Amino acid sequence: MSLEKDLDYGTPESLCQELISLEIDGHQVVVPEGTSIMRAAKQLGTSIPKLCATDSLEAFGSCRLCLVEIEGRRGTPASCTTPVEAGMIVHTQTQKLAKLRKGVMELYISDHPLDCLTCSANGDCELQDMAGTVGLRDVRYGYQGDNHLNATRDNSNPYFSFDPSKCIVCSRCVRACDEVQGTFALTISKRGFESHVSAGIEDSFLDSECVSCGACVQACPTATLMEKTVIEHGVPEHSIETTCAYCGVGCTFNAEMKGDQVVRMVPAKSGKANEGHACVKGRFAWGYASHKERILKPMLRSSIDDPWREVSWEEAIQFTAKKFRELQQEYGRKAIGGISSSRATNEEVFVVQKLVRAAFENNNIDTCARVCHSPTGFGLNKTLGTSAGTQDFISVESADVILLIGANPTDAHPVFASRMKKRLREGAQIIVVDPRRIDLVESPHIKAAAHLAILPGTNVALINAFAHIIVEEDLVDWDYVNHRCDKDLFENWLAFIKREQNSPSYVAKVLGVEAETLRKAARLYARAERAAIYYGLGVTAHS
Repeated sequence: MSLEKDLDYGTPESLCQELISLEIDGHQVVVPEGTSIMRAAKQLGTSIPKLCATDSLEAFGSCRLCLVEIEGRRGTPASCTTPVEAGMIVHTQTQKLAKLRKGVMELYISDHPLDCLTCSANGDCELQDMAGTVGLRDVRYGYQGDNHLNATRDNSNPYFSFDPSKCIVCSRCVRACDEVQGTFALTISKRGFESHVSAGIEDSFLDSECVSCGACVQACPTATLMEKTVIEHGVPEHSIETTCAYCGVGCTFNAEMKGDQVVRMVPAKSGKANEGHACVKGRFAWGYASHKERILKPMLRSSIDDPWREVSWEEAIQFTAKKFRELQQEYGRKAIGGISSSRATNEEVFVVQKLVRAAFENNNIDTCARVCHSPTGFGLNKTLGTSAGTQDFISVESADVILLIGANPTDAHPVFASRMKKRLREGAQIIVVDPRRIDLVESPHIKAAAHLAILPGTNVALINAFAHIIVEEDLVDWDYVNHRCDKDLFENWLAFIKREQNSPSYVAKVLGVEAETLRKAARLYARAERAAIYYGLGVTAHS
């Protein structure tokens, strides 16, 4: 849940090109084939009540609130799991449906704590919203008999609380862990009345495989899974869009606040890099912003033996500028320079280089990104004409074969890794080139087609061996070469790559990988219709 209520169509968008026309509540609508009735209705502006459905997850059909009537069809099917058909006539609001929905909601509320005024999700609860939507005013079943109201709360996770007494077993948390994050840490244990969300095999959240990405918290429609900061400080009252600065993925977040106090960080659905997902660092590791040991005022000392003393910004800037000038007067104009951080914004980096060039009057400006990015900048610019990657993150969802070399995205770039794992579960294959046995070699529902555990420092030899195999077995895309490569330069490269020193039988001794394993991996990559390469600092920052 979040303060910013993004438009939720209930089910994912259909990518089918064929269009279907149908009628919903007397209005014609045209949508792609495969679209759910729920999503089609939402495109018309009609919101069908729902609890288990959200457009970031596949349709599930468990809550039974989204029932509709279809002319010529018996029963009241769930609109989230029923795809549209040509000429279909759908009714989303009838007396029969209203009675059914109210009855379903009564069953939910009969086994739910009635503490809305003191609940941490008060005003930010989908169950509360749906009770109002269906017009629930009382519960005919009463509140006696067996229930789950005394279920034990799990506070083991340091970032969020799990209160099973408020769980409606909609499975959104389980599905988010499976479909979005790909950790498969949650499940529904037992059946019937005893069904409940379980982390692992009846483990606590802390002891389970949970990686604290928060996808389950985001998906939960009640206060079952709730950030501890919200429990402590209350529901935030405004939000500011920002970008996570932990890694290079660049996830978009809404910093939800009360005044100038951050209450929670919610990944933005509109973020192109993360599309509503996050990792533990971006979502929860923001406590430094208000940590009691954070330095908020400038401090000075005359020597390292003196204690620090707080001063005004004016005094600190004057002191620093004076020292810089004294250094230049004594050692020359080029005695000082600046190093900017790759975590800084473009505007901040611009100001730093302006300071060095205009105020220090030299060109001694550098950035930490040069160390890790310069090989990419030089290599890609020479070969493809651009010093950056040629594809965006979402393109991994179209890859048939992935060559991953010198990178460990599940640890270094978890949000992108979640995208990659989702594609692998859909059938794409991955070749992992890494001395380490990283998670993408084998993890739940994922197994690499090949793990080339090369010796450190042999990346170039491996790539040359791949190229040798592709050339020798005539797997080259000659149409691409003829249209996009410099003929003379390519012929020179071709003569080099055909040398025996680049053959798999020769290079295998250098790599520590069998020649036949190299051949199989190279063929898999070269024969793919849509092959993608993802590399990291294991290649570019290796000396």
